[in-house]
Amino acid sequence: MKKLIISAVALTLISFASVQATPFSENKEAVTINQDKVSVKPDDLPAAVKATISSEAFAGWKVVEAFLVTADDKTQYYDLSVKKGKENARVKLDKNGRNVE
Repeated sequence: MKKLIISAVALTLISFASVQATPFSENKEAVTINQDKVSVKPDDLPAAVKATISSEAFAGWKVVEAFLVTADDKTQYYDLSVKKGKENARVKLDKNGRNVE
């Protein structure tokens, strides 16, 4: 009788262990967005972008760093790091000087 109880307990433990050892796999899809970033000198920015930065809306802000970004869909915009005193900001403008979101 004692052997029967021990073997029943052993079988129960083995079945729990095999259920817990079942690997869990989850399908995860990676979404990647490729963007090509090219450094641009602030003096080499298009006239429309320079005009926007020189406008009243950006009074006092200076372009510190500029990049021409090309997205997967071949759209291009300028990613600008601007500074005013101790404040820093990033601005994205298209070639016509319009804000890009």
